[in-house]
Amino acid sequence: MPDVKHFDPDAVLDTVVRLFWRQGAATTGIQDIVGATGLNRSSLYATFGGKQELYRAALERYVELRSRPTLGRLTEDDRGLPAVAEFFDTLIDTRCTGEHAQWGCMISNAHAGTENNDPAVRAILDRQHRRLRDALHAALLTAQRQRQLGKGADPGCAADMLALLAHGVNLRSRAGADAQELRRTVTASIEAATGTAGT
Repeated sequence: MPDVKHFDPDAVLDTVVRLFWRQGAATTGIQDIVGATGLNRSSLYATFGGKQELYRAALERYVELRSRPTLGRLTEDDRGLPAVAEFFDTLIDTRCTGEHAQWGCMISNAHAGTENNDPAVRAILDRQHRRLRDALHAALLTAQRQRQLGKGADPGCAADMLALLAHGVNLRSRAGADAQELRRTVTASIEAATGTAGT
C-alpha cells in the first residue's frame, strides 16, 4: 500500500515559508526545517524533494498568498496616485511594524541573496518583478487618465522606477531603516517619477 501522509503539506509549507522568509535560504539548513515542521527528513524529501525544491515551493507559496493578492488590489484600484501612495504606505507599515517587522520581502530577499543562482528561482523573481511593475503601471495609467500626473510624466518609466523603489523599501526595512525616513524617500520618489513635485 502507498504511504499515507499524516500531515498537511500546505501547513508544512506555510511553516517553511516563515523560516526561509525570516532567515533566508543560505542560512537555513535542513535540520532547521526538520525542527520547525516536526517532520523527519525522509517525509520532507518524499513530499517536496531536497532543500532547493522546498525553497522554490515556499517561494511560490509566498507569491500566491502574499504578493499576488496585494498586486491584484493595486491593479484593480481606480484611484490612480492615491492607490500608489497607499501601496507604499502599507508596504512600509508591513515591513517596519508588527509580526514580520525587519523580515523584508521574501522576493526581494531572494534578489539580494545567493538563492538567485538557481535559474528556476530567477524565473520566479523575474516573473514577480514584472507583476510588480505591471501593477504599478496600471495604477499610473489610471492616474494619467485622471490627469493626476505632471506634464511629460511617462507612466512606463515611472513604473520602472517605483518597482525598484519597492525592492529598496523591502531591503532597507530588513536592515532596520526608520519608517518615517522611508516614507519621506517614497514621497519624494513618487513626486519625481510622476512629475507632481510642488503640486
